[in-house]
Amino acid sequence: MAFRDHLGAATVETDEVSLVHGMLHHSRANGHQMTIYANIKECPGHRAAVNMLTRDRLCAAIGIEPEAYIDTLGWAMTNPSQPHVVEKNKAPCFENTVEKVDLRTIPIPHHWPQDRGRYSSASIIIAQDNGIRNVSFHRQFLRDENHLVVRLVPRHLRTMVTNARSEGREVNVAVVNAPDPVVLLAAAMSFNENIDELTIAAALHEKLYGTPLNLVEMPNGVHVPADAEYVWWGRITLEDDDEGPYVDITGTVDDVRQEPVIEIDGLTHRNEPIFHALIPGEAEHKTLMGLPRAPTIKAAVNEVVECVDVHMTEGGCGWLAAVLKIRKKHADDGLKAIEAAFAGHKSMKIVTVVDEDIDITNPVRVEWALMTRWQPDKDTIILKDQRGSSLDPSRYDDGRTSKIGYDATIDFDADREGFLSVQ
Repeated sequence: MAFRDHLGAATVETDEVSLVHGMLHHSRANGHQMTIYANIKECPGHRAAVNMLTRDRLCAAIGIEPEAYIDTLGWAMTNPSQPHVVEKNKAPCFENTVEKVDLRTIPIPHHWPQDRGRYSSASIIIAQDNGIRNVSFHRQFLRDENHLVVRLVPRHLRTMVTNARSEGREVNVAVVNAPDPVVLLAAAMSFNENIDELTIAAALHEKLYGTPLNLVEMPNGVHVPADAEYVWWGRITLEDDDEGPYVDITGTVDDVRQEPVIEIDGLTHRNEPIFHALIPGEAEHKTLMGLPRAPTIKAAVNEVVECVDVHMTEGGCGWLAAVLKIRKKHADDGLKAIEAAFAGHKSMKIVTVVDEDIDITNPVRVEWALMTRWQPDKDTIILKDQRGSSLDPSRYDDGRTSKIGYDATIDFDADREGFLSVQ
């Protein structure tokens, strides 16, 4: 399966639209419909797609029910599979290889007026160094025709680059835009140890589509999904430059920082390519970041308490807050679930735990559980001096934060009948 195979329900917009704020304005005016822009003013012959990866659309595209996505992703985490490598002549991404690299000719958008400029927000970076492969999301500012400035958050790719730089080396990478959504989901996962995310994507591909995930080797030795719409390859250099401001998932403007520069050596794309032009801060962004965190949180909680479901809340931007549904068997299960959830996703700031009868996707029912089953003095955990998220503008100057957990489950020894809603 390929990215374009999932766009059958998209509206095709044939009126001219500009890369500079145009797609954002059109999307907001039309209720953030899934849209393909077929007439981009600055990039003739190229198309762009927005609003594909909302939760329901994504589940429909890859053929799973929304209620099953957590367990499906969790299954892939524990059952990785090896992708299949094909030759270049069997890789659609090599249908067009440009002679001279100029990233300005492809539809990398400048969505928000507050952004520094044109950003590739939905493109994944595949890095290979010292026998380790890492696949992850890191926004990239388009500095000039063949350079990007990449915001590297402190995870595995940052460590890989730091180690290489300590030896005076660059890191070979490929930047991939619009692979199949299962690759995007795998790339958005986060693990404590180094895990090749493409093996998780391969497991999902086989389970959902019944076919292997095909990779192809780029000229710099990095393997990428063979049916991606765009691939550009190059090196994370020893140079840093300004990155930001940027409107991030919270809808607030992130800071300017010195970040690594990627130099691009080559660019290839499919015939009539479709660029994935994710709009930062909107539903697609929150789904793509938050959805893959739910199975890692559920797995962490299941080590201590039976966890039925996890929901990353919209108010928490799909990142900073979660509601857990547990099957309570001991008096302290709610508090144990809170601590495990924070360990499973260290960027979270708020965790709420509820019983099986609560619809965790409905904020009214979650608040109802709090008001009828939670006592602040005994059912609350407050953690101080914790690692915070760089996406939280309220974090302290040193990047630390406080966290809070609410146990909104019925007391274990209480008569449950008096706590159940008749509505």
